Order: sequence, then C-alpha cells, then structure tokens
Amino acid sequence: MSSPYRGDDALASLLTAANLSQTPADIRALLAGVLAAPASHDPADWLLLVGQGLPADLIEQLQALKAALAAAPASAPSDSAQRLADLRAALKRRELDGFVVPRGDEHQGEYVPPRAQRLAWLTGFTGSAGVAVAMAERAAIFVDGRYTLQAEVEVPADYERKHLVEDPLTDWVAGALPMGGRLGYDPWLHTVGWVEKTRAALERDGIHLIACEDNPLDQVWPDQPPAPLSPVTPQDIAFAGDGAADKRARLAKGLADKGLAAVVLTQPDSVAWLLNIRGADVPCTPFPLSFAILNQDGAVDLFLDPRKLAPTTRAHLGDQVRVRPVAEFGPALDAVGRGARVQADPSCTSAWVFDRLHLAGATVERDADPCALPKACKNAAELAGTRAAHTRDGAALVRFLHWFAGAAPKGELTELAVVERLLAFRQGNERFCGLSFDTIAGAGPNGAIVHYRVTPDSDRRIEPNSLFLLDSGAQYRDGTTDVTRTLAVGTPSAEMKDRFTRVLKGHIALSTARFPRGTTGSQLDALARLPLWRVGLDYDHGTGHGVGSFLSVHEGPQRISKVGNTVALQPGMILSNEPGYYKTGAYGIRIENLVVVEPVEIEGAERPMLGFEPLTLAPIDRAVIDAALLDPQEIAWIDAYHARVRESLTPLLEAEVAAWLATATAPLSAAS
Repeated sequence: MSSPYRGDDALASLLTAANLSQTPADIRALLAGVLAAPASHDPADWLLLVGQGLPADLIEQLQALKAALAAAPASAPSDSAQRLADLRAALKRRELDGFVVPRGDEHQGEYVPPRAQRLAWLTGFTGSAGVAVAMAERAAIFVDGRYTLQAEVEVPADYERKHLVEDPLTDWVAGALPMGGRLGYDPWLHTVGWVEKTRAALERDGIHLIACEDNPLDQVWPDQPPAPLSPVTPQDIAFAGDGAADKRARLAKGLADKGLAAVVLTQPDSVAWLLNIRGADVPCTPFPLSFAILNQDGAVDLFLDPRKLAPTTRAHLGDQVRVRPVAEFGPALDAVGRGARVQADPSCTSAWVFDRLHLAGATVERDADPCALPKACKNAAELAGTRAAHTRDGAALVRFLHWFAGAAPKGELTELAVVERLLAFRQGNERFCGLSFDTIAGAGPNGAIVHYRVTPDSDRRIEPNSLFLLDSGAQYRDGTTDVTRTLAVGTPSAEMKDRFTRVLKGHIALSTARFPRGTTGSQLDALARLPLWRVGLDYDHGTGHGVGSFLSVHEGPQRISKVGNTVALQPGMILSNEPGYYKTGAYGIRIENLVVVEPVEIEGAERPMLGFEPLTLAPIDRAVIDAALLDPQEIAWIDAYHARVRESLTPLLEAEVAAWLATATAPLSAAS
C-alpha cells in the first residue's frame, strides 16, 4: 500500500533537505502539468522534472502528492447544450455572429493535449480531423468520410452534420450569415493558408473574418487543463544516426545559400528530429510541444517550458541551442523578422506567426518546412532500428494472434478485452514506449467505422461468423510500427471473402509496384483501388501515410492518396500500404503493412527505378482469402511474404506459438 501524503510542510522540509529550490506550490503547479500529459509507460519518469538522484523519502511523498491530486474529484461537467449556450453568450458580448472551432492546436498537429481539445469539449467529437462552427441560432460540425459514422454517435443533434470536403464550411457560413456578418477565429489555431482562403471566399458574400487574440471558447471553459509537462530526453545517436549539430549545420547552410536570416519551425516533430530530442506531451507521439527558430548561423532558439529539461538534456542540447519560455516566442519573432527574410511553412504554420512576422517588418518566404524531407528519408541507423522494432512487434502480434485464434471462437471476447490483451503482449517488448495510436478494434459493424475507438459504452462482443478489424501500432525507442489485420471469427461469408481478397489484391499490387524516380504517391494510389473499382467499390481514405522514426505514426510530406501530392517518393521513406473496404452496419476490412522505399535493379531499365520493401511482419488471415480470385503471381507474393514472416519471427517465439505460426503461414500454393 502506498504511503499517504503528509502535507505541504513535510514536503517543504524534504525539498530543503535535498537542496532543491522548489516549494510545495511549485510542485503542485508542476504536477498539474504532469497530470495534463498522457500517462507514461514509466510512472516515475516525471520525477526527473523535480531533480535527479532524489532521496527515497522525497520520492515517496512526491508520488503520494501526485496520487492525491489525481484522485481529487473533478468538477461536475456542464452538458453540451450549456457549453454551446455559454459560447454563444461570449460571442454576443464580442459582437461576433459566429466562431470557428477546429480540431488542431497551435502546432496544427493530429494529437493535441487535453488543454487544446476544444472541439471535443464543445461538441463531444473525438476524431482526429474536424471543425465546428457555432452561431447564435445554428451550429454545424464538418468531418471527412472517415468520421461520418463516429460524428453521428458522438455529436448531439444541436449540430448539423456536414462533410468536410463535399459541404465546404464557407458555403454553409455564407448561407447562415447575413451580409456584414462577423465570423471569429483564433489565429493560433489556423494556418495562414486557411485564413486567406476562407477570408477570400467569405468576402465574396460580404462576410468578415475576424481574428480573436484571445479565444472566446477558452473564456467559457471553466476547468480547461493546463499545458502538459513531460520530461524531454535525448534521442541516442545510435538510433538517430545523425548528430543534431550536423543537422543544424546542413539546414543553416541552406538558409544562407538562399539569403534567409532564419526559418520558423512550428511542428514539434521537426524540432524533435532536428535537435535529437523526444518527449511525451501528447498521446502516442513522442515529442515535446515546442517552437523553434533556426538561425542562419546554425544556432537555435527553442521555445518550451524550461521545467521539462533535466540537466542531461540541457547538456545534450549544447551552447548553440538557447532554451527560452514560450512567452518569448512573439518577441523573438519581432527581433528576427526586423527587416529580414524569414522562412515559414504556410501549410502548417499558424496565421498568428505570419501576422507577427509581417508586423515586425519581415519579408516572409513561404516554403516547406526544411526538416520535413530529410526527416522523411530515414538514414541507415533509423532503418536498422525500425526493422528491429518491427521484428519485436511482429513477435508480440503473433503471440496475440495465437491467443485470439483460441479465444475468439468461444464467443466471450469483447473489443476492450482484445485491446488490453494486445497491449500486454507489446508491453513485454524491449524498448517499448507506448502505443503509436489508439488501437482500432472493430467487431462486426464497428469495423466499418474507419477510425473507430472502443469505449465502455460501445464495447461489442466478437460474434461467430464475423470479421474483426484490428489496427494497432507501438512506439519503440528505435522505431514506430503500424499494422492492420482483418481476422475471421468462424466462417466468413462468400461476400466477405470476395471483398477481402480484392483488398488483398490491391495491397499486393502496390507492394510489388516498380516506378521511376520522381513518381509521387498520388500517381500510385489507383493501383491499390483497381480490384475494388472493377466491381464498383472503393474506400474513403488515403492508401498510405508516411511514418516517423520514434516520432509521429502519421508523417509527411509523402503520402499515397487520391489527393494530389507533388512530393516524389525517395529511398528511405517509410509509408503505409492500407487499402480497405467498409460495409456500413456489417463489417470492415483493411490490410496494412508498413513499407520502405528502396532502389531496385531492373535489367534493361533506362532510368533509376524504385520499389517497396515490406517492414511489417504478421500473417495475413488465409481463412478470408478466396484463392480463385488470385493469379499465380499474387499467390507467389503471399507465400513469399509468409515465408519471410515465419523465418524472421520463429526464433523469437515459444514452441506452441511457432507451431501455430507455421500453420498460419503455410503456402497457399500447396492448397490450390
């Protein structure tokens, strides 16, 4: 049983005895941020924020205080109707006719801390992409095809449902507001491109887009959490493969060659990659929330809460990295922008940054984040690490699949039980640092919700003669994984097998593609869809996204999608290959491997060619394959892939699991 907290006076004495300058009030403020960060796989790592080599009795009381604060009852939440009413009242006081509430935060990221979950607080929608507009008499939420069903479940009827692409926000606003209407927005939470495009569209209808320096929603969110606090740690050179000083020097030379004084970096994964640091401020993505200015001389101004930095991390950063509180970011932009040329990426940088630079007299050069492309092209150490991570992850997944094969047919498993069991298998792996995204475990019709997330309310039993869609991944210190398998429970129907096999054919077509250098992912996307298109089917999501190296599981600038993309695929880029099919109310199918772009030699080729090497090691469920729909080359690919899975993982597995894997990966060609 843990010790109780003995009070602030006792804690003050222990802090003094340990020669620490913090007061109990400082510790409470620190813990508020720690509790606003995701739960760590190491429950004691936050103690680095207090100090190193702490006495045991101090550690005991610090942990006791944390437990007491975590257990304190939360204030009773208001209902969604009251929240919307409170926001409307705030808008009326400001003489605004409406306000835009996006999903993103100041960094425009996929994962946001509790403090920035404004869309979820207002509407209840928890998906990773969406935007709401609140007006005096009407409100609407806009989501893409991945989240249509989820929004129907989570969002109250106060909000009209709109498709993010097919029903543009500006069209809806123009129809809802009169000439001269005033629509507010927070310039921290929207890119400059969004602001310019939206303003131009609304001005045609006489509607004004108004920047709000302080967010009116924040003013009516009474218990908005503080900013998260988690330790910032160095990423070992053995995994990074390239020193931070070398990265800074190369990028700074690029600035100097273009006559630029500096570049503003607002993507935390870019800052983490550049400085070889990692953190845990948001779920599933190991970076600290931060901004940075890389100067022409290679020096960096790093803006984050200094409390996140242990002495070892400060030493790692070195003298060329000046650590400054976030409050100094604006004045620093004023200083660097005065009469200078400064680069910023309009696709991911907030309008607030552009506005501040322009007011300082800067000439802002709009160009891509210079970290994005070198970060995407993994070096040899990063690729070695990700291969090792995928091998360990594959062994954990096979242990899970062996367990699932025995347990699922009994009809007693639920989605939550599966999520918990898979996590337990992964937690035993070396260098495990948490999940890379919330596991998608969709039984039957829940599998048709593309980004479904099980909750106690939605938890569904896995029934016989159904399909179960499992999309999961993990963060390891040496790599990031993401894998989807669709599993038959009992006997799948003929339609299920047909759809599964068509998805598999598309997966194989993309995996075996050979293409000249300069090809983009959007030029390859149709390969994965063609087997479905032939029978009038499709899926409403991209086919592939980039993946980081112990960073974001969704990383740009590369992708494979119908949406046009000018970024050519290059050796070292890691992407997903994940075609799917979804029958609303019935089942979902997706097959996903991660692949790495690599050069390929083709006899007689007249130009350099590229292809994909699979990284993921996990069997594809043979019970859902209709071999009659496959040609001999496709069967040969499946057999070769399964042989690779078997040979790579068998040495890591217990005898019973290895025997199951041998059966699960038996050649299709032998059965045909």
